[in-house]
Amino acid sequence: MSNNIKTVVQEKYGAVARSALSNDDTGVRAVAEAFGYTAESLNSIPAEANMGLSCGNPTAFANLRPGEVLVDLGCGGGLDVFLAAEKLGPTGRAIGIDMTPAMIDRAKRNAAAGAKGRPFANVEFHLASIDKIPLPYASVDIVISNCVINLAPDKQAVFREIARILKPGGRLAVSDIALKQPLPAELANDLMAYVGCISGAILIEDYRRGLNDAGFAHVQIVDSGSDLNAYAKVEGQSACCSPPMTSSRSLPVVASGCCTAESETVHGGLTALLERYDVNAYAASVKVLAVKPAA
Repeated sequence: MSNNIKTVVQEKYGAVARSALSNDDTGVRAVAEAFGYTAESLNSIPAEANMGLSCGNPTAFANLRPGEVLVDLGCGGGLDVFLAAEKLGPTGRAIGIDMTPAMIDRAKRNAAAGAKGRPFANVEFHLASIDKIPLPYASVDIVISNCVINLAPDKQAVFREIARILKPGGRLAVSDIALKQPLPAELANDLMAYVGCISGAILIEDYRRGLNDAGFAHVQIVDSGSDLNAYAKVEGQSACCSPPMTSSRSLPVVASGCCTAESETVHGGLTALLERYDVNAYAASVKVLAVKPAA
């Protein structure tokens, strides 16, 4: 990963992880519900697992089965790990991977706090980059991710790592942002838009081709139809994968509702972007499904 991009992403996501944003905030909950989470599911996990960073709900279409081993790439505070853990049951295991130390710390605190006072016994979290996953070959039944692969500059390396850790017949179920057409130059070259999950996204056809080249079969990429402008409609909330930025090359600084001092600028910046562009014309929240062929 580019050192500059990696540093910026770690710093800004770290700021989100250290913030007070949680499922107890109306706007944070609204973002999650806009992308497919139910109030019942959100109430079943620690409030601090949800920070309003999703662009989909992979656990809803992953067809999880009791006893499976699951890996969540870019797990954040553990939102999808905890939802998956319940479906996998005591004989299954849910593993979260994230490259931001503060996110891993937050996820581990959430796991210890548990749901309804009961700690999660079948989850674990690892500090690592998603293009260098610290797990053995063919050790995982299913890999999920939620609006994170678009942040990886070397997506092909990520696809190869997913193929490596999956068992033959293993599955991929990912929510992500992908492009329907090339971005305008302002969006494509803006660091704010990159950290906000827009300019790092690739074309849907390139996404499909990358998975095929990594050896996956039965690749499906489906536009979920979710409105990417939902973030801007929720006062004070971040857009998909939008950690705080102190500045942007072209965007004004605008404070917003529930943000901490450390994170207030990102929301106004992304709102300004969304006001200038109909992001839905260029990008889509997609459901990505694929299978590693059986040996």
